[in-house]
Amino acid sequence: MNERNERLHVLAAGICSLMLALGVARFSYTPLLPLMQQQAGLGVAQAAWLAAINYAGYLSGALIAASISDLVLKDRLYRIGMVVAVLSTAMMGLAADPVLWAVSRFFAGLSSAAGILLGTGLILNWLIRHDHRSELGIHFTGIGLGIAGCAATVAATAQWLDWRQSWGLFTVIGALLLIPALRWLPAPDRSVVTKTGQAMHDNPPSTTFMRLFMAAYFCAGIGYVVSATFIVAIVDRLPGLSGQGTLVFLAIGAAAAPACIVWDFVARRGGELNALIAAAALQIVGILLPVTTNGLATALAGAVLFGGTFIGMVSLVLTMAGRYYPTRPAKMMGKMTLSYGAAQIIGPAVTGWLAARFGGGYAAGLYLAATALTVATLLLLILKAMERATIVAEQHEEQREDLPACARP
Repeated sequence: MNERNERLHVLAAGICSLMLALGVARFSYTPLLPLMQQQAGLGVAQAAWLAAINYAGYLSGALIAASISDLVLKDRLYRIGMVVAVLSTAMMGLAADPVLWAVSRFFAGLSSAAGILLGTGLILNWLIRHDHRSELGIHFTGIGLGIAGCAATVAATAQWLDWRQSWGLFTVIGALLLIPALRWLPAPDRSVVTKTGQAMHDNPPSTTFMRLFMAAYFCAGIGYVVSATFIVAIVDRLPGLSGQGTLVFLAIGAAAAPACIVWDFVARRGGELNALIAAAALQIVGILLPVTTNGLATALAGAVLFGGTFIGMVSLVLTMAGRYYPTRPAKMMGKMTLSYGAAQIIGPAVTGWLAARFGGGYAAGLYLAATALTVATLLLLILKAMERATIVAEQHEEQREDLPACARP
């Protein structure tokens, strides 16, 4: 297989893995949530807790990813995770049992971490070692395609399939995606040089930078999780929009599919931090549009803004991990995802509490999400100022070294 075809196969494996682990195993729950509430007796607070359990599994997977460095072990766990994604999807349709659902959601979260952290780390490592651009935009189209595919599948089959049959259909889809996700990803290379012989060196940021970065990503996680989990149920409860939630979710996926490629271009022009700041600001608008203005058009506009930014932020952060740690990108990815994953446990739980305490469904969670993203934006602005100060200091040091020794201060 020539280099170009091998690259296409590797990227296709990554896309299919994200469609399986994030689309089928994770995001199929969102468009199926109203159906399960109508037919399986799933309550509002219980649905929120199932989402929190899913993110507890995701956080557990992030802990594992952050604690291991061996590429062969990561590859093995990635492949196990892809199989678990299919099995956890099948579990959801076996019975209307909250305990079974909770177990399924936990293992689905583990498989999501395997896809987005271990799989992405392996693919980024392969790209760097083969002297390709270390960008993940094409790879992350898998999440948008997974979201859009899940929404389209539910919209097309809801009149004929009940909630159990819908989960069965998603199991079949997942099994089909499993084949390329496993077959087309080559075994990892553990050498410390690229294919052309260039040495790979890690260039980690400062401890203060990392702490602020993780705090910003935590806030971004809260901003993301409420809409990603509850947007279908939220829109269905809005005046005049009953039954339109799945369409809005489809718009999120359609916008997310090309978004990472777009944000890669933005980052090339203005840098990753500037791109993150812009994405966070647009996402705030997208989150608030459905609950501050009426009508399907504004709900769809909000969905496009949300879908076009949340996955771009994830892609940019994980790309930065590859830039800081080219020899072991999944290690920083895991650490960043610990903060993102913790937010995704807290966010649904708090949203469920707000819904049960004050009523009105999950809409109050969107205001929580917007507030958290505002804090994330402020933290990113601080990081930008730190980055600028570091660049100025390095320039002064270079100018100092260019002076004759007798002229240096």
